[in-house]
Amino acid sequence: MDSWDSGFRGAPGQGMSHTLSFGGAASFFRVPYQNKLTDVDVAVTGVPLDVATTNRPGARLGPRAIRNASLSLAWERPWPWRTDPMAALRVIDYGDCEPVDGDLLSVSHIETHIAKIINSGVATLMLGGDHFVTFPSLKAHAAVYGPISLIHFDAHTDTWPSSGNAVNHGTMFHCAALEGIVNPASSIQIGIRTINEDTLGFQIVSATDVHQSSSRDIARQIRERVGNSPVYFTFDIDCLDPAFAPGTGTPVPGGLSTFQALSIIRELSGIHLVGMDVVEVAPAYDHAEVTALAAAQIAIELLCLFAESHRGRRNPR
Repeated sequence: MDSWDSGFRGAPGQGMSHTLSFGGAASFFRVPYQNKLTDVDVAVTGVPLDVATTNRPGARLGPRAIRNASLSLAWERPWPWRTDPMAALRVIDYGDCEPVDGDLLSVSHIETHIAKIINSGVATLMLGGDHFVTFPSLKAHAAVYGPISLIHFDAHTDTWPSSGNAVNHGTMFHCAALEGIVNPASSIQIGIRTINEDTLGFQIVSATDVHQSSSRDIARQIRERVGNSPVYFTFDIDCLDPAFAPGTGTPVPGGLSTFQALSIIRELSGIHLVGMDVVEVAPAYDHAEVTALAAAQIAIELLCLFAESHRGRRNPR
């Protein structure tokens, strides 16, 4: 009998895969690798870039690490969701954004890559890469939806002003706000535990706020902030405490537990989610794949959230 590898020969929408977790193609949750965007709801794509980091490099290996970790989770739908996102949605692994002719990935290059996906009426789940890669993704989404509402889980606000013309993984949301790509008045940042006096109008929910509140209350604040506006959800893995995510470039003690983050996500059904990413996994600093595993779990639960949030909602394109 011929072997069957869903990463190569599966079909979008087939549901969670029961093929081997320790062999075969390392696609995201065993969804098929595919470069065609017809009859697809969500394209998972990696952006292996870390030249914009200001501390420890290595996040360029994040997309591969997240895919590998996802294989051990791919055998059943995520608990406690009632929805199997791989059955409710036609999801493909679109591979990675690659440089052209040996050049480094640039804002325009990544933006073009993401724009090709969303201009086909397909949503994106992007795997980073350092957090800078969210900037060109936001630009592509804003070209379709207008100014975006941002749900941002992180230890850092990433709204520090740039020095000169440079944009890095700590300044890109400052640029995004000034350029009108995101709307700070309907955006919220969760898990913050570093000092930045100028919030630019973003609502800040500190890590202390999360620890002293229920997940349901934090989710209520998020839903009230973003309303019915188009939402991009970005999760920097350093939002988690280093005990739960040591494999990242700029870890900060005192962060969220994996359970807290997942509990908040599970309370957000109904938001108008249009794009999402998980970034800053740096496997060289990881231990026993604990960071990559947390990132894979967060990513699949974002797909669950997307599936439930888009029931009955028409694609604006």
